[in-house]
Amino acid sequence: MAKKKILMLVGDFVEDYEAMVPLQMLLMVGHTVDTVCPGKKAGQSVKTAIHDFEGDQTYSEKPGHNFQITADFGKVSAAKYDALVIPGGRAPEYLRLDPKVLKLVREFNDAGKPIAAICHGPQILVAAGVLQGKSCSAYPACGPDVEVAGGTWVANNDTFSNAHVDGNLVTAPAWPAHPEWMRKFLKVLGSTIKP
Repeated sequence: MAKKKILMLVGDFVEDYEAMVPLQMLLMVGHTVDTVCPGKKAGQSVKTAIHDFEGDQTYSEKPGHNFQITADFGKVSAAKYDALVIPGGRAPEYLRLDPKVLKLVREFNDAGKPIAAICHGPQILVAAGVLQGKSCSAYPACGPDVEVAGGTWVANNDTFSNAHVDGNLVTAPAWPAHPEWMRKFLKVLGSTIKP
């Protein structure tokens, strides 16, 4: 398997599982992952939040962990990476307000590089304008945003355990979809895992 260099975009109150688990999975199979956050430098961290499904009308939120930033956001460019990962949580709702974030996402998309987004991560894809004519999974509350952006929201029958691929985009509704989301992302990335 050819080693790939992947960029992960996070911010304070990124969903803990949606940042940590994909990071660990991608490192486990031999890829390199840089984690970045606008306004933070390598060695700093962001706070995470744990979202859980406990029978309420929406997810609950609990304090998570400190998640380490490994590269300076201001020094990264899409040209240096093979793919982009956008976890969910509350971070995407404000990261999408940063023009540099949107420019970076458009650069990955315009180059046809794989982009994996989960849960509320597609809010950034919406704001970057890359969903026109595309189909995309996301947390159900983000479905209307995908539709307004000219995309087709892929409903998941409330299972939260599946992922969707449309060209270079690999999307999923929430962290219970990690196995399928990462499996499909690795396939789009051109990675093969041998038993």
